Amino acid sequence: MTYQETCEYLYNQLPMFEQQGASGYKEGLENSVKLDEHFGHPHRKYRTIHIAGTNGKGSCAHTISAILQMCGYKVGLYTSPHLVDFSERIRINGNPIPEEYVIDFVQNEKTFFEPLKPTFFELVTAMAFKYFADKAVDIAVIETGMGGRLDCTNIITPTLSIITNIGLDHTQFLGTTLEQIAMEKAGIIKPKTPVVIGETTEETRQIFNVMAGEVSAPITYAEDQHEVIDCTSTPNGLLYHTVHDGMLEGELSGIYQKKNTNTILCAIRRLEEIGLMYPVHTMPDEPCKNREIREGFKHVCDLTGLKGRWQKVKDHPLTICDTGHNVPGWTYLSEQLKAVRCKHRHIVFGMVDDKDVQGVMALLPTDATYYFTKANNKRAVSEGVLKLYGAEFGLQGESYPDVVNAYEAAQKAANEKDFVFIGGSSYVVAELLKNCI
Repeated sequence: MTYQETCEYLYNQLPMFEQQGASGYKEGLENSVKLDEHFGHPHRKYRTIHIAGTNGKGSCAHTISAILQMCGYKVGLYTSPHLVDFSERIRINGNPIPEEYVIDFVQNEKTFFEPLKPTFFELVTAMAFKYFADKAVDIAVIETGMGGRLDCTNIITPTLSIITNIGLDHTQFLGTTLEQIAMEKAGIIKPKTPVVIGETTEETRQIFNVMAGEVSAPITYAEDQHEVIDCTSTPNGLLYHTVHDGMLEGELSGIYQKKNTNTILCAIRRLEEIGLMYPVHTMPDEPCKNREIREGFKHVCDLTGLKGRWQKVKDHPLTICDTGHNVPGWTYLSEQLKAVRCKHRHIVFGMVDDKDVQGVMALLPTDATYYFTKANNKRAVSEGVLKLYGAEFGLQGESYPDVVNAYEAAQKAANEKDFVFIGGSSYVVAELLKNCI
C-alpha cells in the first residue's frame, strides 16, 4: 500500500470516533493492553507526561514539548486530531512520523491487530508508543483523546500528570455533570505521581482532592499559584509578566492562552523538582534558565508544528482560524472576536453534532455576516440547520455546501479593513488549511 492508501485504510476500516461519532467509540482498555503486550510495553522505555482536560490540552502539550526540546531532550509528542495530514499526530522534536514507518507498521502488524478489531485511536496510540521507543526518545508528551480513566493512552505511568480544566463536552460518554466528567479525566492520576490541575470549580476540586488523596498523588492547583501576573497583546502574540520567568513572549495569541500558560509554568516548576528541567548538554547542577523556557514559548509552532490556535492565515483582510469547538472554548473566543478592531466581521462557521451547537451560537457576535458551512465529516451539522439555528440568535448569513465555498465567499465580500474568522470545529479549520491556505 502507498501512504495515502494506508491512511485511507486506517480511516475507513477501523472504527473512528472523529468521523463516525458514537459508533466509532469503544470504552475500555482491553485492546490497548493487548497491543501494548504485543509490542513489548514500549512506553516503559521512556518517561512520559500525560495531559487530559476539556480544552487547552494541545496548547499545553505542544508548549511543554517545545520547552523540553530547548533543553536538549529528544521529545515525542502525541496529539489529536490532525488538521492536514495524519503524520501530525505523532512527532519527535517537531518532525512528523515518516510515511514509510506508518506503511510498514500497518502492513507488518495487520495479521495481529485485525482480529482484535481495534478502533482507530487504539491502533494509532500503539503505533505512537512503539515509534517513540524505536527512535529512543528521552520523554514523550501524551495527550489523551476524549476522557482519561478509560482513554487508551491511560496504560502509561507518567512522570507528571496534567489536567487543564473541566467543561461540559462529550457528555454522552463522560457524564452530564462537571463532577462526572472530572472523575473520568482524573482517571489519569497515578499513585504517588504529581499532578497539576489548571482550572477548577468548587465541584471539580472536591473530586480531584479525593482522587489524588486515594493514591497519594501530590496535587498542585495552578490557579492558586499565579505564575502569570498579567499579559498583554503584541503584534506577534502575547507578552506575559511572570513570577519566576520574567517577561515571556508567547507565540500563541488566543486570550485563553493566559490560563494555559499559568498551567504550563506550574508544570515546569514540578518538572524542575523532579529533575527534568536540566539541559542535556550541561552538568546536572546547571538547571535550565529562563532562555529555554522563553524560546519554547516564543517558537512553539516552529518547534512542534502546532496549527489552528488563533492562527493568522492572511493579513489583508485580517483572517484568523481557531479550532475552538465547545462552549468553554467559545466563552473566550467570542470575547476575542468582539475585541478585534475592524470595519466588519465575516465568520465562516461549522460544527459537529455531538457539541452544544446552540450553546455556542448564543455566544457568537450578532454584528457579523455568517457563512454557515460543514466539513466533510459524517458528524457535521448541515449548513441549512446551522442557518436556522443562527436565525434564532440573530445571526445573519447564508449557507454554503463546503468550507472552500464559504471561505471564498467571505474573502470576496470582505474589504481590507474587515476581519474574517473561520472556526467552530477542528474539521472546518482542517479543511481550510488543507484546501485554501
